[in-house]
Amino acid sequence: MSTITPSNDTSFASLGLQTQQASRSTSLGQADFLRLMTEQLKNQDPLKPLDNAQFLGQLAQFSTVQGIDNMQNSMEAVASVMESDQTLRAAALVGRDALVEVSSVDLAAGAGVKGEVTARSSGPVTFEVVDAGGSRVRMMTIDATAAGNTAFQWDGRDEGGEPAAAGRYTIRATSGSGDGAEALAVRVAARVESVSIEPTGLVLNLSGLGSHPLSAIRRIG
Repeated sequence: MSTITPSNDTSFASLGLQTQQASRSTSLGQADFLRLMTEQLKNQDPLKPLDNAQFLGQLAQFSTVQGIDNMQNSMEAVASVMESDQTLRAAALVGRDALVEVSSVDLAAGAGVKGEVTARSSGPVTFEVVDAGGSRVRMMTIDATAAGNTAFQWDGRDEGGEPAAAGRYTIRATSGSGDGAEALAVRVAARVESVSIEPTGLVLNLSGLGSHPLSAIRRIG
């Protein structure tokens, strides 16, 4: 009966290299690459020697791959440092007020809200507070002294001076009157309850306003 003897011959055996153990890393390091290149030169066909351009091209390719790998490791280290820095910055935002451009806010019974609009010019700015059913709860007029940011505040009471019920309210702002009336974007201030670190960046969780990315925040104070 014939016996088959296991062979260690591989594609690298002709170059004088032994098969690597399975437990060893299969990645090609700089020393391994230079060893392969040396064996390739020693075992090349004398009638068809390796062209200098091909040899230099192989060296250049390995250097490029190694450089990209080193750059990737450096970028990962920088990203880790930036994420840690964001975490520290995020902790300092909790408990502060953030100003974000929204039209609606969830309020507790009798709770007020404050914010600002950007007036196009001096003159009256009219604010309407509307409940979830579309009924007007309160109307206010604030005089803008000049073009620019104009602050407003609603005390959470209706036209009769009674505390408004808990619910979702929409705030509308207009400048001018009649055909010349112009709608203004409303920015509402809310307390930062917590901060989430998402793959896309920091997300602020605001009281009554939900979650908003840091890029949507107009001011923190």
